[in-house]
Amino acid sequence: MTQPVVTRLPGSIIIARHGEPDADRRMVLDWRGYEKWWADYDLAGLKEGQSAPKALCEAAGKAHSVYASTLIRAIETAQACVGTREITQNSVFIEAPLPPPPIPGRFKARTWGVYARCTWWLGMARGKETRAQAETRAEEAAAILIEAAQHGDVALFAHGWFNRMLRPVLKRHGYVCVRDGGDDYWSWRRYEIKGRG
Repeated sequence: MTQPVVTRLPGSIIIARHGEPDADRRMVLDWRGYEKWWADYDLAGLKEGQSAPKALCEAAGKAHSVYASTLIRAIETAQACVGTREITQNSVFIEAPLPPPPIPGRFKARTWGVYARCTWWLGMARGKETRAQAETRAEEAAAILIEAAQHGDVALFAHGWFNRMLRPVLKRHGYVCVRDGGDDYWSWRRYEIKGRG
C-alpha cells in the first residue's frame, strides 16, 4: 500500500518590536536638530529598568532561528528575550529612514517623526533610502525569514515601521497573523502559513 505523503508546513514567524530606547522624544528641535536626534537614536540602546514580556521570551525561546537588525536597540531586545542564544544580525532588518522635511519651526522629536514618516511615504527621501527601496528591502527580509521557517519557528527583533512593511509581503506568501500584539515597544505578532494547525 502506498503511504500518504506528509508535507510539513513551515514554522511560524514571530516579529517583535524593540523595547523602549534611551532617547527623549519630548525634545524640542528644528529639522536639522531632528536629523541629529535621529542619528543619535540609531546609536542608543534600551532605557534601563525594562523587563522583556514573559510571553515574548517564551515564544522566542522556542524559535529555531533568532534574527535581529544591526541596531543596538534591536540587539539588546533580542538578548533580553533569548539570553546568550545565537542571534543572527542583519542590516536588512533595520528601520526605514526618517528624513525630516526642511520646514521652519521647532517641534518635539515625536512630532518630527510623524512629519518625516508622512513625507517620506509620499516620496521625499532627501537622499536617504526611498520608500520603493525600503519595500524592496522588505521583500529581501521576508525571503530570509520564510527560508528560515522551513526549518522551524523564527523570531525577528526589529522596528516598528519596517515590521509594518513586512506584513503585506508575508501575506502575499500565504502567511496570516494569528497573534496581533499591536505596535508598542516590546509588542509582537505571530504569523503562520495558511493551513498550519
